[in-house]
Amino acid sequence: MLPRQEITDMFSTFVQLERDRFSKWLTDPKLYRNIQNHLQRSSSALKSENFWALYWHKQWRSGLNNLARMHLLAYLQEPCYWAASKTVAKFTLSQYTLADYFQMALAEVETILKDFNPEKSSSLKAYTIMAMPSRLRDILRQRKEADICTNWALLRKVSKKLLSEAVSEAGLSQSAVAQYCLAWTCFKELYTQNQPGSTSQLPEPNRQLWEAIANLYNHQRQSQITQPTLARNAQTIEQWLMQTALYVRAYLFPSVKSLNAFKQNDDTTITFDLPDPSPDSPMADMIAEEDVQNRQNQISQMSGVLLEALQSLDVQSQEVLKLYYEQGLTQQQIVQQLQMSQPTVSRRLVKGRESILAALLKWSQDLNISVNSNQIKDMSLALEELLRNQYGGTT
Repeated sequence: MLPRQEITDMFSTFVQLERDRFSKWLTDPKLYRNIQNHLQRSSSALKSENFWALYWHKQWRSGLNNLARMHLLAYLQEPCYWAASKTVAKFTLSQYTLADYFQMALAEVETILKDFNPEKSSSLKAYTIMAMPSRLRDILRQRKEADICTNWALLRKVSKKLLSEAVSEAGLSQSAVAQYCLAWTCFKELYTQNQPGSTSQLPEPNRQLWEAIANLYNHQRQSQITQPTLARNAQTIEQWLMQTALYVRAYLFPSVKSLNAFKQNDDTTITFDLPDPSPDSPMADMIAEEDVQNRQNQISQMSGVLLEALQSLDVQSQEVLKLYYEQGLTQQQIVQQLQMSQPTVSRRLVKGRESILAALLKWSQDLNISVNSNQIKDMSLALEELLRNQYGGTT
């Protein structure tokens, strides 16, 4: 059980970086007061870190509390920072700094919250620690692919729906959006019909092709665009499409803006631009607390079953699992350390997990919880996180 002050800090403070390094924690007064009020109304048995993480996640998902998202963003500052640190150390040739990766991670928190399922994962922080590095790697891969694409290759790959969203996001009028989208449709129809399907370095259209695209646009504008529009020449169409490519890049990879921007008043109090909290229903709080407490009890029981199943394994299997989940060694590294063959290490990992999964399934059946094939798959995924938590692999 953590002290009240530590719980308060977890859900109301934000990392500030200086010169690409951690500098200090900044406290948001509004979040601080809100979590303090909730702690005072709650029983002492419910003042655990994981309880409040699951509580605010439920509030965020249901939209019952305007500050839930910011509490979760504060809570996930540390795993975002460590994911950024590991990424900048791994991708040393990248042009991005620790601060860049940190802001990328913060921008991905919304996706992490959407993907997190309390029914499958025991800890939001542990889930974030595992999921965030993959999210950052995906961003790097996508950005690299977009960076090496020419404007014309990018426009060839993009869907009509995404292109329309990108142009609309740029703030253009409805009429301009319609004209840009029609220009893109004409470009795609004439330019890409004889181009190879996989290259990212498609050549720039020639003058003759731009004239053909402009002619097709002028022919279709009266039937495809509801509002009256002027005829456009080839130079205008080319400029539109070059601008459209910029809109698409900006929409796919928006510039990272600090989510921790703050103002400093004369009294040096740190303030954030946050929405005012909506009044909370005491009954809703009680129901949410009861739901999360039931989940906590179930997680505690699962941890007990996991520990017992681990202790029932033979010594070598326990050692293999410990090296894999606690130290993060690869199978090849375990082979070298334990002087085993690679197939033996692989079998012990598989058999060990299967034995533990069988124990968890038996525990579910003893509680009269019916388990179908999909639930077995979900439990198998959750087992990975349970093992990493058990061996301390999420630190």
